[in-house]
Amino acid sequence: MPAAARSTSRNVVLVHGGFVDGSGWEAVYRSLRSDGYTVSVVQNPTISLSDDVRVTKRAIAAQNGTVILVGHSYGGVVITEAGNDDKVVRLVYIAAFAPDRGESVSSLIKDPPPGAPVPPILPPQDGYLFLDRAKFPAAFAADVDPAKAEFMADSQVPWGVEALTGTITEPAWKTRPSWYLVAADDGMIPPPAQRLMAKRAGATIQEINASHVSMISHPDVATALIEKAAKATS
Repeated sequence: MPAAARSTSRNVVLVHGGFVDGSGWEAVYRSLRSDGYTVSVVQNPTISLSDDVRVTKRAIAAQNGTVILVGHSYGGVVITEAGNDDKVVRLVYIAAFAPDRGESVSSLIKDPPPGAPVPPILPPQDGYLFLDRAKFPAAFAADVDPAKAEFMADSQVPWGVEALTGTITEPAWKTRPSWYLVAADDGMIPPPAQRLMAKRAGATIQEINASHVSMISHPDVATALIEKAAKATS
């Protein structure tokens, strides 16, 4: 673990998940900036995990100093791999996948527990996935303003099937302190699965009654957790 991990880091890199882009971080971005942090929002193509890791690592390399790496949903897979970069000192997961070595989104979701919510993912089209637009708001953004949730449904970013099957070589959470914000009302990643992944990663866990996009519906809570991670000592 880099010695720099023991001191406060002022650089935050935010990584979005599937079906959406980096604009979902806007409120968190503005709050962190107002508190004096340097914030970068990654715009991943979400076509393959390897590409997304490369794009994220370019954002990390551009930072002047150590980095707090934050991922939402599939972005948690990206930060679990990209977080092995020497500049990264802490990880923050927001309702995110936190896979172990050899795991992928596909392997983590293949055996959902009984009664778990079933994300309304449509059959692949030309190697890409979308959510059913009519079911998107309830599954993805149930506590977001209805007009905004409808816009999110109609502006979905295609999520590559190849990104879902990309596997982790070495999980960064084994060598970096981690924080995890569990969304107790998540309709995409079952909350029990979030708790298990967070516990396995040894993360400091906080829970909120929120949908899959708590960084949009409760940006103050997400921001506060990121700042706790930034100020923590190892």
